Amino acid sequence: MAYLLGLDVSTTGAKALLIDEQGQVVASATTEYPLFTPRPLWSEQSPADWWQGSCASIQAALRKAGLTGDDVRGVGLTGQMHGLVLLNASGQVLRPAILWNDQRTGPQCAEITERVGGLRRLLELTGNLVLPGFTAPKIMWVRENEPAVYERTAHILLPKDYVRYLLTGEYATEVSDASGMSLFDVAHRRWSEGMLQALDIPADWLPHCTESPEVSGQISKAAAQATGLKPGTPVVGGGGDQAAQAVGSGVVRPGVISVTSGTSGVVFAHSETFAVEAQGRLHAFCHAVPGKWHLMGVMLAAGGSFRWFRDSLGEPERSTAWLTGDDPYDLLTREAARAPVGSDGLLFLPYLTGERTPYPDPQARGAFVGLTVRHSKSHLIRAVLEGVSFGLRDSLELVKGLGVPIEQVRASGGGARSSLWRQIQADVFGTELVLVNVTEGAAYGAALLAGVGAEVFSSVEEAVTRTVRVTERTLPIPENVQRYQALYPVYRSLYPALQPTFRALAQ
Repeated sequence: MAYLLGLDVSTTGAKALLIDEQGQVVASATTEYPLFTPRPLWSEQSPADWWQGSCASIQAALRKAGLTGDDVRGVGLTGQMHGLVLLNASGQVLRPAILWNDQRTGPQCAEITERVGGLRRLLELTGNLVLPGFTAPKIMWVRENEPAVYERTAHILLPKDYVRYLLTGEYATEVSDASGMSLFDVAHRRWSEGMLQALDIPADWLPHCTESPEVSGQISKAAAQATGLKPGTPVVGGGGDQAAQAVGSGVVRPGVISVTSGTSGVVFAHSETFAVEAQGRLHAFCHAVPGKWHLMGVMLAAGGSFRWFRDSLGEPERSTAWLTGDDPYDLLTREAARAPVGSDGLLFLPYLTGERTPYPDPQARGAFVGLTVRHSKSHLIRAVLEGVSFGLRDSLELVKGLGVPIEQVRASGGGARSSLWRQIQADVFGTELVLVNVTEGAAYGAALLAGVGAEVFSSVEEAVTRTVRVTERTLPIPENVQRYQALYPVYRSLYPALQPTFRALAQ
């Protein structure tokens, strides 16, 4: 029996997941590590914590499964995207890693856009806007604010790729994670000479870039001692967290879309060809499937909006749940089910932490619109669920506008556990919503990619066909679809109408 290891270097912890060649999960282990905010809007971690957490999780997963390193055929890596790790010529870390959710680089984003010649030229070079979370503006910030660190830099790596370096000794990355650096020519799946020249960043600082299932190195003797893996075990490119999760959910062919309702909301669409939304409102990245791409829309407060309601207005449900052992979210959704479709004309804007897609506006704010004396708490709860669903539909509409078919939506994240919310999403999207048997997220997709590189599977598509299955289906209800179809343009009219108000409130 062949076993495959997926390692997820996330923001909260390192997760090691072992599966067999049938795709059955045999063991997993997670080791948490801290996040540091030395100043407002800053977000940093120590790469040493990633490595120590990865070693501990791999050892623990092997113990739980009763396996040794000899049993593992391949290793796949995934993790948080966009983070900046700077190394000197000896491979030593020069400063804490600056993470994807760090917001210090707004001025650098504007500078980069101006340097390359504006939005249109930026989209030509990389397929994407440059955002504060991306890697290139972080490099510029270090050059401007920490010149001594910049002068000693010899290598730039992303978080999962730093762990790869310690596992294999190789400076390498892969196309899906590289796509989020603002230094990558996504259309041609290579580093962008135009971006590097415009920003005056040496090309030899960047790692070798492979396709996601391609072997990028082998476990070294030192790494074998630290992890319990076998020297020489192949380590594949892997994928950024969203691309790897899409593989683990089976989103590897046209027409299949994933919608993740976690704290944030992510709409992920497989694309056979490279396509760019005219205003850059969708991320256009290389997929972890060789030769394919994906489009991605991100809303910042999906499940986060429901959590806000629970924490701010759900004290009775939280108290009841504490006494009965129920989940307060279940109590809230039962209450929401009492309200009619459309919440009797009450709409909710889910911009509680600003927004990214389709409005890249940090000053956007949340709002209930249409409140009357007839509205009850059940209406408020349902309006939150409907508003988040409308917000996710915004990304789906942008995907449709690029000619990408939408035949089936695969739901994941905390929001997918609610049958009511799944039905609302199916009705708002007008599309079948399904659950799959995989709940392990990005680490599972990384393990499947490892299986392709280790020749357990012949391709990513075959790996998915053999392991990922639909377990539950939610069909849209025609009369509900019609009701939401009428409400959606009203929802869409709210942000343009309220944008001046949001800006005034922010000031």
